[in-house]
Amino acid sequence: MRTINQIWQFVFQGKDSAPDATILIRLMAGSVFLWEGILKFVLANQGVGRFTKLGFPFPEFTADMVGTIEIIGGILLITGLLSRAAAITFIVEMLVAMLSTKITMYLGTSPLPLPSVPPQIGAWAVLHEIRSEYAQLMCCAFILWVGPGALSIDAWLRRKKKN
Repeated sequence: MRTINQIWQFVFQGKDSAPDATILIRLMAGSVFLWEGILKFVLANQGVGRFTKLGFPFPEFTADMVGTIEIIGGILLITGLLSRAAAITFIVEMLVAMLSTKITMYLGTSPLPLPSVPPQIGAWAVLHEIRSEYAQLMCCAFILWVGPGALSIDAWLRRKKKN
């Protein structure tokens, strides 16, 4: 079992074994989180309206908090600063997003609008609709596992600290 100190060191100072191409994964995941965060402030149906329909407590606060986390975290992933911490945050967020929206879709009781074309409920609908959350989750799991790569602020700070 890892100690809190070992986990802290892994998240903030962990070995980086990522290839340079990891920047593409960071850019993809970070940019999606960035613009989805902005949309939570721009479009009510993506922010407070969505959180209200889903039954989240304090939907205005929750929407603003999630939007802010997505904007800041997206920028962190894009730049490669505090990448593993941002990845952990987004892994948790994606799990909550999947559990809060896809179970009711499977059961046919979703408070959100159903997809416009079949399948609209059941396993196939969930598998089709979960694709972006799943992709974001896997990108963040990859960044958590291997690190942000050499083309990141995290790596630059680590090199600077060595010298």
